[in-house]
Amino acid sequence: MKILDLIFSNLRRVQIEALKAVGVTEVVLAINYQPEVMLNFLKEYETKLGITITCSQETEPLGTAGPLALARDKLIDESGEPFFVLNSDVISEYPFKEIIEFHKGHGGEASIMVTKVDEPSKYGVVVMEESTGSVERFVEKPKLFVGNKINAGIYLLNPSVLDRIELRPTSIEKEVFPKIAAEKKLFAMVLPGFWMDVGQPRDYISGLRLYLDSIKKRSPERLTTGPNIVGNVLVHESAKIGEGCLIGPDVAIGPGCIIESGVRLSRCTVMRGARVKKHSCISSSIIGWHSTVGQWARVENMTILGEDVHVGDEIYSNGGVVLPHKEIKSSILKPEIVM
Repeated sequence: MKILDLIFSNLRRVQIEALKAVGVTEVVLAINYQPEVMLNFLKEYETKLGITITCSQETEPLGTAGPLALARDKLIDESGEPFFVLNSDVISEYPFKEIIEFHKGHGGEASIMVTKVDEPSKYGVVVMEESTGSVERFVEKPKLFVGNKINAGIYLLNPSVLDRIELRPTSIEKEVFPKIAAEKKLFAMVLPGFWMDVGQPRDYISGLRLYLDSIKKRSPERLTTGPNIVGNVLVHESAKIGEGCLIGPDVAIGPGCIIESGVRLSRCTVMRGARVKKHSCISSSIIGWHSTVGQWARVENMTILGEDVHVGDEIYSNGGVVLPHKEIKSSILKPEIVM
């Protein structure tokens, strides 16, 4: 599994949990390769949450709207209820209950969430009527200020939107939404709380910090506490942590992980089934599924370990990006990709 797949798999799990909380019973993943890998990862959540997870696989890239046409039969049922569409590379507080109420209230065809940014010239800006949320137009990377709200990648759409999408490579942002807006049927709601595009590993670490901050404010009981915990830390109940460790701030430890004694972790994610051996130190890094970090190793500066990577004892990694199924026997002294 590729490096970014690891990140997106964990994000999808968080999104699915939030969808379940508002009554969603079925999730369709739009995937263009290896759907069985993603389904295997999410299968336990299907059972745990009581939610059906299926895949719609593209045989060619279909953009951001084409996959909806491909999955049309999975998205339409007798209820005629609207459905959510989420980008898998964004993280937020996922205020799905609020957007459902907003969607029902305006009576339009589609709702999108927008977020405020400091530098709108880097993005496509959504120009909207502030009091009603009615979207007037979209302006791509404006040179002059027209607003500071951008598409947050979270939508609630009526089934009728599917009639506007052909089964071909299509952009929902550039080809579908402008037409709905022109008919005054597209409405935008400003996203409360934090939002971040975490499509890159460095952004994922920053997004983790924001996510843990959000949990502290909304559900602090979910965070792990104890004498060896510093700041916001989330440890799965099945993970094991040895004596004399110092964990945090901004750390997430996944299911089945083993953190041996004397380990120091900060600003990092240790994913499912990984093992961190005695007296190693990890900071600002991502440790992939079923990977191992050896004794007295030091892993830092946005080191990314793919699935099933094994770092030897006393190894130093300074920003190494290691592809899956590798064994690291010598130190990585400067940022580089290990293939």
